[in-house]
Formats: sequence, C-alpha cells, structure tokens
Amino acid sequence: MPMCNLMNIKKFQQNLIEWYKKEGRDLPWRHTRDPYAIWISEIMLQQTQVDTVKNYYIRFLKALPDISSLAGADEDLVFKLWEGLGYYRRVRHMQEAARQIMAEYNGHFPETYDTIIRLKGIGAYTASAISSIAFGQEKGVIDGNTLRILSRIYNRQDNIALEKTKKAYQLLMDELIQGADPSMFNQGMMDLGAGICTPKHPDCERCPVRPFCEAHAAGTEGLLPVNIKNTSKTDLYYITAILKKDDKYFLIKNKDGLLENLYGFVQYEVESPVSFEETFYENYGLSVRLYEYCKEIKHVFSHRIWHMNVYLGEIMDSPENAAEALSGQLYTESEMAELPISTAHRKVCTQIP
Repeated sequence: MPMCNLMNIKKFQQNLIEWYKKEGRDLPWRHTRDPYAIWISEIMLQQTQVDTVKNYYIRFLKALPDISSLAGADEDLVFKLWEGLGYYRRVRHMQEAARQIMAEYNGHFPETYDTIIRLKGIGAYTASAISSIAFGQEKGVIDGNTLRILSRIYNRQDNIALEKTKKAYQLLMDELIQGADPSMFNQGMMDLGAGICTPKHPDCERCPVRPFCEAHAAGTEGLLPVNIKNTSKTDLYYITAILKKDDKYFLIKNKDGLLENLYGFVQYEVESPVSFEETFYENYGLSVRLYEYCKEIKHVFSHRIWHMNVYLGEIMDSPENAAEALSGQLYTESEMAELPISTAHRKVCTQIP
C-alpha cells in the first residue's frame, strides 16, 4: 500500500498513533509539556542511551528546575550534574541558551520552530522535537530512527549519512505529520525505530505500519538504510600524571578544547616521563618526579581516541613555593568527588593508590 495519497497517509498516522498509545515507552519526560524539561531531555538524549539519561534527567531538573535557575547556576554545578554524559559542549551551550532566553524572551521559552532553532546549541532535530511535543507544531523530527523508517517505508537507497538526504527526508516527514497529533506522531516514530524498525533484524511482523512499507513488500528491508560514512578516528597519545603534594592532588580546569570547563589531570603529548617533567616545569615553574607507571587507559570520543599512559608522580618543590604556584589547584580525594571531572579522567582516577 504505497504512501501515494492522502488516504494512505491518514491510515499510516492512525496505525502509528494507536500503536504508540498502547506500546509507547513510559519515560519521565513524556509526562510533561514543559518546553524546558523537554529541551533538557532532548539534549541529554543526543549520543546517549535512554536508560542512562533517566536518572540524569531527574537529578538535573531537581537541582535546576527552570530556565532561570539554569541561567544563574554556578558553572561547576552545571558541569557536575552533567558529569558522565560526555559531549560537554552540549551543557555549556544549554546554559548559554538559558541566558539567551532570559535576555531575549524575558525568561519565556520561545514557542515556534523558527525561534527555537535560533537558540545556542539547538539544531533542526531538537527544535522539531520541542516545537511539536511542547507546542503542537506540525514539524517532523529527523534522527537515526526516522531516517531508517523512511528509507524502508519508501524503499529508498539514498545514503542517510549525507546532509542532502536528511533535507529530502525532512520534507517527507513534514508531509506525513500533517493533520496528525504532532507529539504523538513524532514520539511514535521514535519508538517505532527504537523497538520495531531496528537497524538489524526489524520486527516486521509486529510493525503497525507494515502495510505501507515498500521495502518489506520488496524484501529489501534488511538492506536499508544505506548509511555509509567516514568513521576514521585520530589516535592521540599522552602521558597523564596523577600528581600529588602531601595529601592533595593537582588538577587543572580546562579553559578550552574538547573538555572545556571540566577538571582533569595534567597530560602532555610527550614521549617519555623525563619530557613530561621538563614540560611541566616550563609551564608551572615547579619540579615534579614521575615514579611509577600504572597502565594505558583508552578513551574513545566521536572522532578521536585518547591513549593515556598513566603515571603516579609528586610535586617536589617546598610547600611554600608549591602552595603559591598551585593556588586553587590542589584537591583532596573528597574534594575531587565534588568537581566536574571528564569521563576520560574519571577513568584515570581509578589508578589513585
């Protein structure tokens, strides 16, 4: 039953929404139409599993329940609440967007797709999700799930990794959602992709929209979607030092780069412990001694892999000199537990004796 006329589109919508009402996942952010809460959930769900997000979402909203509290929150608190979710640029942009809403919209969340997408860190998918779920706009969401469903429904061989394909599929989604409950339709598509129309071995027998699936009719659902992308990663090799002075550890707060605003241990792209000691002295004017090799710890980011060769070390200078040079950078283990430390360097913490 190809989707070539309005009658079939209406039946597709009906089948999908009826299935969603019965089978949709019970998730904490689905019990609200508050755009702020929906926004928080959507940003957290980027690159992160649903089960992981649940507790983070509840904890974040308990600490920062509205736009005003997020805009005015201490940066370290915000990053601590996010610690472990990774992709920390997301939360930095989120706080910037909250401040933007306070300044430009008097603290009221903008209500249309065109205004929401102008907020810092919000792209087409997030703007579509918020505008449809919170405000009932007929704007279809495009993500990995919906791209996969559409490629099978229409039996299309387009490479979904390409931006031109996403733009073309956005037009298809915006056509399919017309006249439906936007919130129910979009969330139904998300759940259909997550539980039925999965990347491998789709459960076509249980699919509520199987009558409309051209790929199933042609027997090509196992070949779709076409998803060919550049997955090359850059390998970076570091010496990462757990440096101690008396009963405290030396941590830095990253001012820029991948881990901006997060705390971590000092690491350099050098080839030997001696080179590390020399580089540290050049940067801080203090002598350190690395005395024990622990292990290599690997951490994978989206486009790079860190290979951290972890050493234990000590700061050798007198307490007076060290205290002055390292003011505000020495922490006890209990103090470290309260800091927003990157996931990569939380792994390094496991090597503390």
